[in-house]
Amino acid sequence: MNKNDSLSNPIQHQVYLTLPDDLYSDVAPVRVEQPSLLALNHELLTQYGLASSWFESADGINFLAGNCDYAEQHPIAMGYAGHQFGHYSPQLGDGRAHMLGQFQTQDAHYIDVQLKGSGRTPYSRGGDGRATRGAVIREYLISEAMAGLGIPTTRTLAMISTGDKVMRDYQMVPGAIQVRTATSHIRVGSFQYAYAKLGESGVKALADHLIAHHYPHVADREDKYAALYEAICVRQATLVAQWMLVGFIHGVMNTDNMSLVGETIDFGPCAFMDEFKANKVFSSIDREGRYAWDQQANIGYWNLQRLAETFLPLFDSDSDTAVEMAQAPLTRYISTFQQAFEQGLKQKLGVTASTPEADDFINEALPMVATESMDFTHFFDALTRIAQGEDEEEALLSKFSNREKGRQWLANWHAVRNDSKETIEEMRLANPTLIARNHQVEQAIEDAMERDDLTLFHRLSEALKTPYTVSDDNRDLQAAPTPNERVLRTFCGT
Repeated sequence: MNKNDSLSNPIQHQVYLTLPDDLYSDVAPVRVEQPSLLALNHELLTQYGLASSWFESADGINFLAGNCDYAEQHPIAMGYAGHQFGHYSPQLGDGRAHMLGQFQTQDAHYIDVQLKGSGRTPYSRGGDGRATRGAVIREYLISEAMAGLGIPTTRTLAMISTGDKVMRDYQMVPGAIQVRTATSHIRVGSFQYAYAKLGESGVKALADHLIAHHYPHVADREDKYAALYEAICVRQATLVAQWMLVGFIHGVMNTDNMSLVGETIDFGPCAFMDEFKANKVFSSIDREGRYAWDQQANIGYWNLQRLAETFLPLFDSDSDTAVEMAQAPLTRYISTFQQAFEQGLKQKLGVTASTPEADDFINEALPMVATESMDFTHFFDALTRIAQGEDEEEALLSKFSNREKGRQWLANWHAVRNDSKETIEEMRLANPTLIARNHQVEQAIEDAMERDDLTLFHRLSEALKTPYTVSDDNRDLQAAPTPNERVLRTFCGT
């Protein structure tokens, strides 16, 4: 589609139909009472090269809300399994989501369009198939925050009010549908499901699909499946390092929530940290801290081990050789994560030297931030401002429990940091001044759910697109929570 054909439906493909039938179910979204467009991501449409006209039209809104016959479409729900908090579930799947298909962007890439909250599917397992307006707002805002930070992520193209109410926590609340886009919705759990359903043939079909659509650079290699696995490992290691460097906690890194194209997917109880604590957990269901901030790299590795178990027959017919072939990519995962995280932390601190003094300083930086209960984002933003020549040292010193200790730390920092213009510019690009603060996201949800007021939602969704610069009108969005605003637990929202 081009912009001259702005009233045509751009969703004209369904690439998943090339997969074996056992890996998905044909099912259309369920009609809703009175759909209306709550938000449309115009900037994202521009990136894709799509006009907004069809998405704002009655035909477009009805199509995205489930209110048409889909005679020329082929919507599906995708099947997948997964380890949830370490426990294997053989059948999960899209219990409240429908894959409408794909559109082609201006640079010839295919982008998935999936509805979440669009009704029951064969994988619903007793759920109502719907989503609350609050759950959709959370995913919209956090995905925009991730995109603004330059972290690969699924996106929200639109938010649609259903006009219906859904029951959550013993009360009726407004329903909504999220229109989500992604490079792919294939997960680790997709391969676990394919292996359980069809064995090697299912895994091979899914791997060939990934190679054809997302990893074509390995297609001609004799060891293409091992090369695919290694490429997945590298992308995941890089993604997790990016999360951790901005204080992001995914919260539910089950194998069914791990994308195989290296994008952040399924936000649920995710959160950005306020004060830094390495073992910080927000998710109300993560009682053992399995998915704490400092465990995310380990869990990424564990999830990739589960993926390797399905890939082994493709690596080699000899099981011992296959296991050996899986180890090298896993080792690459470790080295990639360590390098990305260490280099990212050095960039956040403006340190480029590799001396023993600099290395010791780097290693002790985060423990100091934790000991002093510093706000993660404010601390690194303040350091960046100091490096830029702003008069922020006294304000930062006031955050230390012992002012003299703070002076010594800053003196040590000045001694090892690089004060070149290029390093300071890189430092700013590593240290956002604005994140999706939990208390502000929760306030936006409360306003929308209880008062039908989307003012704060729209302010946040716009401001989070440019997290390294903040306008005077949005200075209040930088604020850390007051004691009574602190969010201690987050919930998946399903």
